[in-house]
Amino acid sequence: MIGKTLAHYTITSELGKGGMGEVYRATDTKLGREVAIKVLPAALAEDRERLARFEREAKLLASLNHPNIAHVYGFESATLEDGSSVHFLAMELVEGEDLSERLKRGPIPVDEALAVAKQIAEALEEAHEKGIVHRDLKPANVKLTPDGKVKVLDFGLAKVAEAEPYSAGEGGSQSPTLAQTGTQAGVILGTAAYMSPEQARGKPVDKRADIWAFGVVLVEMLTGQRLFTGETVSDVLAGVLTREPDWTSLPPAVGPELRLALRRCLAKDPRSRWRSAGDLAQVLQDSATATSPVAEARGRDAIPWKWVALLALAAMAALALLWIRDRSKPRAPSSPVLSYRSLTRDAGMEVEPSLSPDGRLVAYSSNADGDWDI
Repeated sequence: MIGKTLAHYTITSELGKGGMGEVYRATDTKLGREVAIKVLPAALAEDRERLARFEREAKLLASLNHPNIAHVYGFESATLEDGSSVHFLAMELVEGEDLSERLKRGPIPVDEALAVAKQIAEALEEAHEKGIVHRDLKPANVKLTPDGKVKVLDFGLAKVAEAEPYSAGEGGSQSPTLAQTGTQAGVILGTAAYMSPEQARGKPVDKRADIWAFGVVLVEMLTGQRLFTGETVSDVLAGVLTREPDWTSLPPAVGPELRLALRRCLAKDPRSRWRSAGDLAQVLQDSATATSPVAEARGRDAIPWKWVALLALAAMAALALLWIRDRSKPRAPSSPVLSYRSLTRDAGMEVEPSLSPDGRLVAYSSNADGDWDI
């Protein structure tokens, strides 16, 4: 396909392959911009009913306009030189590595993981409000751009993908994406390691399946380890259905509020999960604030309340002791309020009495004559 032109898109390089077909980098010759072209599998293109349904889905996806969702420009058809037809999606080209590539280097620090997770949750909320369920959320469908933005890819496309049987030797993380077609019952949908229990059972799914997958992805970001693993897809699905996550594997920096949020994401019963990705995004914001470097520094420098209380009690006791000691010191008698007759037994006027410092003598002026007898 390299070098070929589909409609007004010139293919320049291959970007990858997935359950929804081959993906190429291309140049939009009309608008002069780089785009991603997803060529649909021949099996899908040959089914007119499913192709029409896919076109309807593509139009709905094109209505999504959110900074954390890779935009769908349109659904196109082209005829190749051999006369065969191809059908493809023209989409926003997102530069950067996907989350699965980043996780190969190990776990992501808590504050960074929360920043990524919050953007994913906001993307889910936007899609869910328009009635679109991703159905195949996984690290490979999350792009991390060089400027720190998060872009979620392939929203809703799993709904119309062709169902393919799992082979016994396939591992859950590399298994093909399986999907159900419309109301078809009993067909497994999604990628095994990130499937919700209801998906693994082939039951109808709604936005709560995305909440489950979000929890699985966030745990993987925090621990650097895939949550559900096994030698075969059957082993992985058995773990999804029966095994509880090992919560002790989370790093110590993950606080109780975030741990509770993850437990709600990964409840086996969808009725116990978060009802809204927007509410979940708010919890992540609060957790990010609590685990920020500034908050952690404040937490290290802060004095626990029990020590504050003990210090206050000690200060009060010290003040009380000083007060008692001060009261016990001998004090000079205070100057009494004396009447004139209390100074002598002689009649007359005594004025300007003054006590000696020890309180034993009194000096005064008098108009009395003779021998004074005090």
